Amino acid sequence: MTDAKTFAVVTGGGTSGHLLPALAIADALVAAGHSAGSIHYVGTQRGLETRLLPSTEYPHTFLDIVGLQRSFSRRNLAFIPKLFRAVREAQALLRELQPKVVVNVGGYGSFPATWAAHRLKIPYVVVSYDLRPGLVSKLLAKKAAAVAVAFEGSALPGAELTGAPVRKAMIELDRRSARIAAREELGLPDDRFVLAVMCGSQGAAAVNGAVTGAVAQWADRRDLAVYHVVGDRFLGDAAPSRDGEAGILYRVIGYEDRMPQLYAAADLLVTRGGAGTIAELATVGAPAIVVPWPGAAENHQVDNAKVLCDQGAAVLLEQADLTVERLMARVEHFLAAPADLARLSAAAHAAGAVHRSGKLVAVVERVAAS
Repeated sequence: MTDAKTFAVVTGGGTSGHLLPALAIADALVAAGHSAGSIHYVGTQRGLETRLLPSTEYPHTFLDIVGLQRSFSRRNLAFIPKLFRAVREAQALLRELQPKVVVNVGGYGSFPATWAAHRLKIPYVVVSYDLRPGLVSKLLAKKAAAVAVAFEGSALPGAELTGAPVRKAMIELDRRSARIAAREELGLPDDRFVLAVMCGSQGAAAVNGAVTGAVAQWADRRDLAVYHVVGDRFLGDAAPSRDGEAGILYRVIGYEDRMPQLYAAADLLVTRGGAGTIAELATVGAPAIVVPWPGAAENHQVDNAKVLCDQGAAVLLEQADLTVERLMARVEHFLAAPADLARLSAAAHAAGAVHRSGKLVAVVERVAAS
């Protein structure tokens, strides 16, 4: 292990799409020999990080910053003063910590610490894992010591293909050997086809509605189990679970953080097209129907999904085309054609080789040593 002085500040957060990659980078640095105490996380006071970071070994700081709304909102009145204050606080923190490198995973929560690093001449790495980079990544990449990207063809200057930051538990997951134990932990039977629905930490109303409708029509099926993560905000309005005694087993929960177990337990998944999700599906070789969120900036989730779908490694179902009948047809195809499901899984796993490569850590350590 290296000493406990701060080696890296990893910054991002606000949603699971930024937090989980940040934790993946932190975990990878620990696996490379750096102590958890030498990796300091900087995020926001309003994000998922306030829920998950306290249970980790990583020291952390949460800044009071809000995102800039794309439409008119009173929240935008607070954006500038909070941003300037957060940058000042981040500068004070970095002067105290003296990290060798700052690692930016994107999103509004990553800006203050990264801009502070630029002002203090601390080298930073921009990690961009969307095919179309976000605004913060575009702004900060120009001054970065290195730019690490998950997909070929990035428009960011000096981009190096490293794969996306994916948690060690995903990289090491063998879905086949972990299947039985994962199903036991999640309370799922071994003798049913398991469809898992997981649309990020917030859930997705459109997907929830289609799945609920499908479950109603599948009510008598004794060969199917649906594990539906609806999002905490939708839990109160969700359809009731079904115990499977007289037909379908339907499990409804608000949030699930046991994602390795979910990937191992599921025969097929329904997901959004966030870059972190796409990278995880490929890393573990999980077959999925991807329903991109149409509200994503520049509709970039469609581009993310096509990285897999164009290789025959996932099935694309855009939200505008999402109906109960179409969702059912795609699921039932794989229920009846296990060989097609196996091919989808194998193609996904092959596409995930770059994410399992370890190149991202090598870039961070190179910049830290410069």
